[in-house]
Amino acid sequence: MNKEMSFEAAMTRLEEVVATLEAGSVSLDAALAAYEEGVSLIRLCHDKLNVAEARIMLVREGADGVETTPFTEGEA
Repeated sequence: MNKEMSFEAAMTRLEEVVATLEAGSVSLDAALAAYEEGVSLIRLCHDKLNVAEARIMLVREGADGVETTPFTEGEA
């Protein structure tokens, strides 16, 4: 798996892996390899989402002009 894979590409590949596992038409060794790949893809997606969340900033007008604060869940 490529660490530079985009989130979208990783999700697409993860969907393919899940479909393969759900079909149940692969050997045990192939299923284990697919499962391991799926776990790696989930970690990659999770890491990319964490990075994206860290970049989300709210822009507010404060006493000293515009200020940015980290996005926190529940704010709109």
